[in-house]
Amino acid sequence: MRWSILNEFPNKTSPKTEEILEVLLQNRGLTTKKEKEKFLNPPDPFEFKAADLGIEAKEIKKALRRISKAIEKGEDIIIYGDYDADGICATAILWESLYRVTKNVLPYIPERVSEGYGLNCETIEKLKNNPPAGGKNLRLIITVDHGVTAAEKIKYAKKLGIDVIVFDHHQLPKEKPKCAALVHTDKICAATIAWFMARKLQSGKASKIQSKNDLDLVALASIADLEPLLGVNRTFVKHGLEALNETRRCGLLAIMEEAGIKLGEIGTYEVGFIIAPRLNAMGRLEHALESLRLLCTPHSEKAKELAFKLGATNRERRILTEETAKHAIESEKLKAKSGKLLFVAHETYNQGVIGLVAGKLVEEFYRPAIVLAVGEVYSKASARSINGFNIIEAIRESSELLVDVGGHPMAAGFTVETAKIEILKQRLLELAERKIAPELLEKTLKIDLEMPLSAVSLPLWEEIHKLTPFGLGNPEPVFKTTAIVEDFRLVGSTGKHLRLTLKGIPENNGQARSLTAIAFNQGFLAEQLARGQKVEVAFSLLLNEWNGEKKLELKVKDIKIPSL
Repeated sequence: MRWSILNEFPNKTSPKTEEILEVLLQNRGLTTKKEKEKFLNPPDPFEFKAADLGIEAKEIKKALRRISKAIEKGEDIIIYGDYDADGICATAILWESLYRVTKNVLPYIPERVSEGYGLNCETIEKLKNNPPAGGKNLRLIITVDHGVTAAEKIKYAKKLGIDVIVFDHHQLPKEKPKCAALVHTDKICAATIAWFMARKLQSGKASKIQSKNDLDLVALASIADLEPLLGVNRTFVKHGLEALNETRRCGLLAIMEEAGIKLGEIGTYEVGFIIAPRLNAMGRLEHALESLRLLCTPHSEKAKELAFKLGATNRERRILTEETAKHAIESEKLKAKSGKLLFVAHETYNQGVIGLVAGKLVEEFYRPAIVLAVGEVYSKASARSINGFNIIEAIRESSELLVDVGGHPMAAGFTVETAKIEILKQRLLELAERKIAPELLEKTLKIDLEMPLSAVSLPLWEEIHKLTPFGLGNPEPVFKTTAIVEDFRLVGSTGKHLRLTLKGIPENNGQARSLTAIAFNQGFLAEQLARGQKVEVAFSLLLNEWNGEKKLELKVKDIKIPSL
């Protein structure tokens, strides 16, 4: 792994805590006093206007007019969501908000295998002709977390007398859909768009209180959808985590209880790795409607029942993902790593987990990965990328071979005729060879600053804590230091982790400081270490509290051993 040090202190061996904070802010692109102040003290999300979120005000007006017309005329409205955490949260926010002003509104979540992603002509017809799923008076569908690539389906809905409003944040195609309103931005997730629009649909003190409460789902969706936690997203997640830690939603409380996490201690990790996977699991293996029911139910017992089901399904999803990833990783072609893009397809793969498997392939080989669940006539694919390679643009260069495609620069999905897989594979492999520079395939660890262990202190941790929440775009600060290995041992049930005692290099003949460190999943380094050995360590800070006592230790990201 290559290390890239972002900043340094010239001629300073022991930087002060406030100086370190200044460097961390600069590394995040914050240079002016105003930018730093806004980052450290995010504004109230209620202050944001459409332009702040990258949404066209005229499209908001068009959407509000059409929704108001539907309410006044008693038209049936469908909130047509998506089966991932962002789509589910967006659907919940918008449906609950509209239901307060009209009872002629229902949510709809498609089933992944039979209906697929986004709008579906057969489903639109079903909703039109089969009350109470939709209704004879269905005149408006609002898509959330999809719709920008559904031009043909929107035309079909129009033929049936149904207008479509699109709330989406995915990358726009060349042909924009001709819909009643296109509320689009790529700066925020779909749930944040839904929250912003829901505010416009309601008024009064009670609605503001409800909107503040709904920020719990906005934070959940933003973290789950890997939105960069800078700018407006930082504001929504910062305030949203506060709402989440005070939530009264029965479903979220039930998930926390089932998962063994406590209200008041929920951060980006708990959302990204514990709560969101449970919501996503239903859409991957069963039906995401159950996740929507969990978020919206007012009944505690029903919430507990659903939370138990989500937990069990998530455990099943984890096992299936591990088995599928193992099969993909052990493929001989993937082992060779000769190409710049990984492309693996198999008829046994479950399309609900192929995105997760693609992500694991990227982790293992650090190359863009495309994984296909092969079907008899059509095959579904998910893709994950690396920094510097826009995967959705690459896939769209072969759009004439595809049934549909959508996504982001770092993640995408598409459907292809099974008979065309090999042609598509060769095109993408050739494109990757041309467009991916060799240096992009080397994993890089970005380090904020090099500093001695003597600079590590509780006041420093407190300053770093001001930068939370950490996530994409605002990673947890990483430092580099040179130290002596005083002691080390393997820990964990299988000895896969490494615990060390590291001693700093003495400055000006002074006393060197020793700190404990934990290197997760790096037990293999034990064979290469020796006591008294000088090493370079990349680390972040970890605060442990026990019986009221606070103790800092290092969380090791990587170790460089000079002899290697």
